Amino acid sequence: MLNDVTFGQYYPAKSFMHRADPRIKLLALIAYIVALFLARNFYAMAVCVVVLTAALISSRVPFGSVLRSVKAIIFLLIFTAALNLFFHGGEHIYWQYGIIKISREGIIFTVFFVLRLFFLVMGSALLTLTTTPVELTDGIESLLTPLKWIRFPVHELALIMSIALRFIPTLIDETNRIISAQKARGADFESGNIFKRIKAVIPILIPLLISAFRRAEELGDAMDARCYSGSKNRTKYKKLKFGWRDLIVFLVFGAMIAGTVLLNIYGERIFPEIYEFIRLS
Repeated sequence: MLNDVTFGQYYPAKSFMHRADPRIKLLALIAYIVALFLARNFYAMAVCVVVLTAALISSRVPFGSVLRSVKAIIFLLIFTAALNLFFHGGEHIYWQYGIIKISREGIIFTVFFVLRLFFLVMGSALLTLTTTPVELTDGIESLLTPLKWIRFPVHELALIMSIALRFIPTLIDETNRIISAQKARGADFESGNIFKRIKAVIPILIPLLISAFRRAEELGDAMDARCYSGSKNRTKYKKLKFGWRDLIVFLVFGAMIAGTVLLNIYGERIFPEIYEFIRLS
């Protein structure tokens, strides 16, 4: 049922993106998300798509693995798209029934929203597919180092985020095992109306929560047995260093931000007829 969900998993390979510094990849993801939400026309959105495509090619990660990461949010995409499509206002109304209406502005807004969420998840999945949990922890901790001056528990926060990402595929596997066990006992998760299906999920959630708490307790005991004491007097086996790959990533994503801003401003001058049809406002 959930075997195809790849978000949070690491795909081992020797590629440009795998060898890049985790700090620059985290900053690149932030820049990518900012560019996605800055994009106000399809020209600017195309710049983000081109950069994402280049990152996918340089990562050597199968496109299907990245695409399957969107499977976890398909319901959210459909639900929010329907809400925006039928309830977003606009001047050019195509169809209306009561408070439900479909307008040109609503269609464009819905397309932009779905594309933003779709490409955001793909970009985030690419980060976890090309970066190990240990590298993510080190990268987050390094980027948040200035917060240590105000006694913020940077190392503990980075560790929590890394463990959360690490346990996503583990919990997915556990969910699949529980579903298989329930089906072997005669449980039916595919027939009936929406309420019956929701009710059928309860026998899955309870053992899943129990299993998650048990794993958390076992992890805590294992960390105590190894005398883990947080960041106090802790050294690192591998030091993070910036290289020429990181400079290239920085320049590419910096150019992406600049290109997005410029196309937002001057996009109307490029094929004005097309821009008039697809503009947001």
